[in-house]
Amino acid sequence: MPRNQFQRIVFALLTVIVTVHAYVFYSLYVVNGSLLMQLTGEGSVLKAVKHQGGVYMFGNMLPIWAVVLVEFCFAFALECSVGSPLSFRLARRMFDPRKTHPMIFETVIICSTVLIMCPCMSLIAAAGRAGRHRRYIAQNGRIAGRYRPRTPPA
Repeated sequence: MPRNQFQRIVFALLTVIVTVHAYVFYSLYVVNGSLLMQLTGEGSVLKAVKHQGGVYMFGNMLPIWAVVLVEFCFAFALECSVGSPLSFRLARRMFDPRKTHPMIFETVIICSTVLIMCPCMSLIAAAGRAGRHRRYIAQNGRIAGRYRPRTPPA
């Protein structure tokens, strides 16, 4: 486990590399994959993303690598500035580092980091894609049969 600031930054970098890729591809394939394929008529998620011009983020359609890069930058900055310090403080409130076995204390720090970073990154990802969902469903939802506008009373 990291013992100095340089090791903490390298550990955060490695953690962020793995988690951002996992989150982006989970979001594309598992959460939105079938809807993307249904709306575009493509046979795979990658072809569906390419057909629609990329992944929507911050008002633009971006290629997948750009989405990974943007979320990586946000996650790394957030991890170094907020996630690590708060997770250490949270772990220190639960356990005394001098009396607790180092492995248990590091596990509590890691769990605290997950507890802090998951909601923060979900908020950033949702903010990056905000506004698009309503327009996308309004424009394309009829194809998928998910959006049925109300008929005004006569």
